[in-house]
Amino acid sequence: MCGIIGYTGKNRACEILIDGLRRLEYRGYDSAGVSILDGGEISTVKTKGRIDALAEKLKDAQHMGTTGIGHTRWATHGAPNDTNAHPHMSKDGRFAIVHNGIIENYELLREKLTKRGFEFQSETDSEVVVNLLDYYYNGDFKEAVMKVITRLEGSFALGIVCADYPGKLFAVKSMSPLIIGVGVGENYFASDVTAFIGHTKNIIHLDDGQFAEITPNEINVYDPLGRRVEPKYSKVTWDAEAAEKGGYDHFMLKEIMEQPRALEATINPRVKNGKVSPEGLDGLCLEKFRRIVITACGSAYHAGVVGKYVIEELCRIPTETALASEFRYSDPIVDKDTLVIAISQSGETADTLAAMREAKKRGAPVLAIVNVVGSSVATLADYVLYTWAGPEIAVATTKGYTTQVAMLSVFAVWAASRLGTITPEREAELTHALCELPERVQRAIDLSSNISRIAHANYKHSSLFFIGRNIDYACCLEASLKLKEISYIHSEAYAAGELKHGTIALISPEQLVIAIACYEGLREKTMSNIQQVKARGANVLGVAREGDRTIVAEADDVIFVPNTEPLFMAIPEIIPMQLFAYYVAKENGCDIDKPKNLAKSVTVE
Repeated sequence: MCGIIGYTGKNRACEILIDGLRRLEYRGYDSAGVSILDGGEISTVKTKGRIDALAEKLKDAQHMGTTGIGHTRWATHGAPNDTNAHPHMSKDGRFAIVHNGIIENYELLREKLTKRGFEFQSETDSEVVVNLLDYYYNGDFKEAVMKVITRLEGSFALGIVCADYPGKLFAVKSMSPLIIGVGVGENYFASDVTAFIGHTKNIIHLDDGQFAEITPNEINVYDPLGRRVEPKYSKVTWDAEAAEKGGYDHFMLKEIMEQPRALEATINPRVKNGKVSPEGLDGLCLEKFRRIVITACGSAYHAGVVGKYVIEELCRIPTETALASEFRYSDPIVDKDTLVIAISQSGETADTLAAMREAKKRGAPVLAIVNVVGSSVATLADYVLYTWAGPEIAVATTKGYTTQVAMLSVFAVWAASRLGTITPEREAELTHALCELPERVQRAIDLSSNISRIAHANYKHSSLFFIGRNIDYACCLEASLKLKEISYIHSEAYAAGELKHGTIALISPEQLVIAIACYEGLREKTMSNIQQVKARGANVLGVAREGDRTIVAEADDVIFVPNTEPLFMAIPEIIPMQLFAYYVAKENGCDIDKPKNLAKSVTVE
């Protein structure tokens, strides 16, 4: 969702904040702004639209201050306009704040403050924070911050400056992402490490409820009662170059091409002496679990659908997938005998965090599969498997998804070995196949040279269907989402066997149907479904294993993917579908890395 950044140090804050906001653009936003503290005064500039518009407003201004906060807003309360944009300032100009998240009790707070004579300029929930600061302030900045925190309900990350305290920032974290960057003679906070990775790799993770007092030379971390706590230091293992486009037109294309390397980083460290041996699972007693529940949102949920097939096949444990946004409202039947697997790329997905809390409240242990070290998901989980995919900037996930599927597969092979549900010979086969996945994905990229041509022939469709069975169906779910989110073309994914139960009524002449027919065990069934839609005049784009020539006789066009262990087929077969979505969106002139209405990290419910 929104992106926030703060800086205090020896350099001009304005340039650093604008650069940081540009690095946060991928999170999605519709307005931007900065507040600069200079000479005991706060100067705020904000605007609807892109950061370029903000930079243009700042171009002729002489903002020499070395402390400031910045924000990219994605509208939740109030329309995207200059007034609702952040930062928000108190009426007397003493305080300025930036906010990521939602203040759930803002209406009650706003009503009480209005009765006390406070005026509100915006429609946002965030403005109550700056007015509360003004209300509680008696000359002690820290005390005012603490009193405000106790009044707020919801999820929020806050950055605060006070005109009476030059060179000082306060940063507050409560169920919303916030990281502190530790420099030399300068310090930062941000909602994502990408905002300041060009300046420092040393970071501090705040726990929920903690807040930090930041000056150029000192960082103090406090618990909700204002008691000093020892900061949690760590170091980012990638550099700023990893978050740059590297010559590609878009981050999405770069990240598609990075998938062989990302899969190596996910898989290789987990294979030792020819056996799958993931770290982070010490004490996880598989034998006691009667079932597994995988919970996630969006593409991570689709990864979970693949994981369900793989885990059940190898481990013989009943496994179900649950949308995290529905999980806690469904009175879920989970207990100490249920293993809950939560999946999130960012580690800050609000719905997934809520599902985890619900599972833990009911006594279920939680295993997290997540990319970001020290994120909220990782901190809350009982066990953690990091994908180590590196930074993912494009809103539409690619390497995040494939590394999640790979980690679920790693877990399944490890668990099956521990449970004795596969033979040593089968374990060796599967381990070898896992290690081959980076090469197979590179081969899938190499086989996709015709995707741009196929996209050009099909980008004018207003609606299309994906069909497949078993793991192919799971792949269809993700392929359809990719196309929808970046090209804005309506598409639906169906289990191919369900066509005759109603969906086939929608098939009309020239209708495009993309049939994924790579899962060997059900290939003939899928071929029959292809014949059914062809008989009704559909155009069929087939996706099949390399060497499968029978599909050529049925489909109008074919994309081939390399042969792979059937249980792991979802990884190479999604590659051409990612590229298809990319090139269709490019043909339609879409903003591929920042699709409309979407945010990279959904930190509100």
